[in-house]
Amino acid sequence: MAKFMFQELVDGARHISARLGSAPDAAGRISDAEVGKFVKLAGESRLDLCVAGDQIEGRISAFEPATLDGYSFGSVQVEGRFAVTFDGVQATPGTGTIAIGDYVVCGTPAAKGTALTAPAKVCKATAAGNTLNFKWRVISLGAAGTGAVGTTGLIELVR
Repeated sequence: MAKFMFQELVDGARHISARLGSAPDAAGRISDAEVGKFVKLAGESRLDLCVAGDQIEGRISAFEPATLDGYSFGSVQVEGRFAVTFDGVQATPGTGTIAIGDYVVCGTPAAKGTALTAPAKVCKATAAGNTLNFKWRVISLGAAGTGAVGTTGLIELVR
């Protein structure tokens, strides 16, 4: 019999519409290659791609090719569960393991314009959970069950 494991929930998550990108020009806009990547608040009514160590405020879930005020536009999932790839400890991405209950931040991101081939990476947060504004916590270590770098698991927003 197959082992039970938590999975992402499609209808149990809240999505918001937002302007996306770093600037209202072609260089600052994002493309559909950014779907699945983590974002953070970057300006007035605007989110941008996270860099390693940033707190995760959401994940791009859909992209609209039209622009709004010169920025890209799309949907961002801001709660629920995310499938992720483990990337070690925040202070030393690429090394260390993650455990059930650990809080996480953005790991080493894929380059802008490069589509994900695996779920986005997270690192174990070095800050205490009570100091994080966005508390994403590991709830499953996935099929590997180890939390090792490169394995996949599941995180969930703690309210």
